[in-house]
Amino acid sequence: QLQLVESGGGLVQPGGSLRLSCAASGFTLDSYAIGWFRQAPGKEREGVSCITRSGSNTNYADSVKGRFTISRDNAKNTVYLQMNSLKPEDTAVYFCAVRGVAAYLRNVVCAYSGMDYWGKGTLVTVSS
Repeated sequence: QLQLVESGGGLVQPGGSLRLSCAASGFTLDSYAIGWFRQAPGKEREGVSCITRSGSNTNYADSVKGRFTISRDNAKNTVYLQMNSLKPEDTAVYFCAVRGVAAYLRNVVCAYSGMDYWGKGTLVTVSS
C-alpha cells in the first residue's frame, strides 16, 4: 500500500522550532519531487516548499523563506521540513505530497501541482 505519513507536528510557542517528517512506504521517493503544503482554518491549501527529485533545487513560499528548510533523505525514504522562528500565522495542518518526475527533469521540476500522492497531514499550532 502506497502511503505518505507526516509526523512532528504539535504545539509550539512563537519563535520556536519544529521539524516535520514525511515517511513514504510502499514506494521509494527517489523518483519524485516532493512538496510541503499547509491549510489553515478557513483558508485554502497553499504550497510551502518543494524540492526536486535530485534534491539540488528547492523553492519556498515568501511567507516562510529564511525560516523553513526542506530536505530529503532518500536512504531513509523520508523528507523533512525544518521550521524555525515559528509565528502564529504558521498554524495549520501540514501535508506532504509527491509528484513523479522523469529522470531528465530531476533537477528542474519542483511542483506544487499535479501531485500523485498525499499524506493525511500533521497539525502545527503556534501559540503562547
